[in-house]
Amino acid sequence: MPILNLFVEFSHRYCVEICAVLVPANLLATGRTLVLVGWHPSSQKVRSAVVLATTVALVMALHVFSWLLVGIVMPPTFILLALSCVCLSINAWGIFHPNSLRSLLSKVVTTLQAIIRGYRSTLKMQ
Repeated sequence: MPILNLFVEFSHRYCVEICAVLVPANLLATGRTLVLVGWHPSSQKVRSAVVLATTVALVMALHVFSWLLVGIVMPPTFILLALSCVCLSINAWGIFHPNSLRSLLSKVVTTLQAIIRGYRSTLKMQ
């Protein structure tokens, strides 16, 4: 129990600093997974990216659970927990079904390119 108390105390004392590191780290690490899945590298590179991103997401989830443990129920708590769950889900998708994720990413990129082309042609007409 002393280790749990130490973890909870650390998590509460340095909450802002922990979140200031974990939120961007979560987004960047999960983004790296998406980029690697989209670029078709070796499965070892994707796996290492997923391990890093999953570790960061789990640390954030543990940090949020330390707040839920003491009864702090506020919107930021649920927002951070949702971010952690979304990142974990994307990384699980990237490791277990990379082909379907790659297909979705391809469709998103194609759609965004079409939108940008249409926007550019609208600007040229003006």
